[in-house]
Formats: sequence, C-alpha cells, structure tokens
Amino acid sequence: MGKVVGLNEAEKALLLYIARESIASALEGRPPRLPQEVPPKLLEHYGAFVTLEKHGQLRGCIGTFHADQPLYKIVFEMARSAAFNDPRFPPLAPEELPEIEIEISVLSPMWRAQSIEEIEVGKHGIYIIRGLNRGVLLPQVAVEYGWDRETFLDHTCLKAGLPPGCWQDPETEIYLFTAEIFSEKDLNLKPQYGPH
Repeated sequence: MGKVVGLNEAEKALLLYIARESIASALEGRPPRLPQEVPPKLLEHYGAFVTLEKHGQLRGCIGTFHADQPLYKIVFEMARSAAFNDPRFPPLAPEELPEIEIEISVLSPMWRAQSIEEIEVGKHGIYIIRGLNRGVLLPQVAVEYGWDRETFLDHTCLKAGLPPGCWQDPETEIYLFTAEIFSEKDLNLKPQYGPH
C-alpha cells in the first residue's frame, strides 16, 4: 500500500530550490526563476506538504492531497502558502527567509485503514474524516514527539477539531499514506541562496 515516489537527490534538491524560489520571488516581487526543463518524475501528480522551520520551531506548514497538477507546481504553491497563508502564523517577512529551513513531504496516494493495527508510527501519516471535520498529521510528527499509535491517532482527532479517541467511533474514517520526506538540512543545501 502507498506507492513511494522514489526521488533521487537531484530531484529532491530541485524541489527544495523551487520551494525556496517560490517564497523568495514573492517576497521580492519578481517572477520566479524556475528551471526550463523539469525531470519527468516531477511532472507526475502527487500531493505534497511544505513545512517551514525557523530555529527548529514550526513557522508554517501547508499541503494538499489533491494531486491535480504536476508535483513541482504543487510544491511551488504549497511553499508560498506555508510562508504567507498558514493561519497559525503571520506572513513570512523578508528578513526571516535566510533563517528558514524547508522540508518537503511528497505523499503517496491514500488508502482507507481497515484496522489501526495497520498504522506504523514513523512510516504512515494519518488523515481522519468525520462529518465535515478533517485533520491530517504527517508521519514525521509522531516521531518528533515520541508518540505511540494511540497518541498519534488522538492528536489527529484534535487536529480535526474532534475529541481525542474519536478514532474509535465507527463514524470516523481513517486514511493512511506514506511520505517521502527530505529537507535542505538533509541535502546540505543551505545557505547558498540569494542572488545567483
């Protein structure tokens, strides 16, 4: 379940560049400098989340499961949204950009969990739906906080605006996905930005 994209290092680096360029061009009020040619894998349709961290603290995270356009375009849009449209944070200021670390999670297609026993902490992300409420947590969140499976489920319920334990309700739909997660730190891509 959950096909992994299998990006190579050059493709990951290009997506991270596109994410940073998306934010930088918006801050500088200029057209983005995007590559003329994009590798075929980045033209495939996958959902993605872009997470911004500043000094190890979350500074924005926005993503989509709706893979209705090529991956590189999704990353471009989600990076901009994470920087300027995450309702939990003020819009990113130009002087913050050099301090921002970008992480990208490329998502597999989702499938519905038949049992919570399927959930592997650190491997699976969770998407919970009940009525109009929905909430998602990425696989790395459970690892960062040292959560077990039940705690991870409880926090996904909270993210959906539902009470902890909502996952035990038969009305609650639980979907799982895997993610390919990489950051500028992983690829030693910082700091080399600024005027080329």
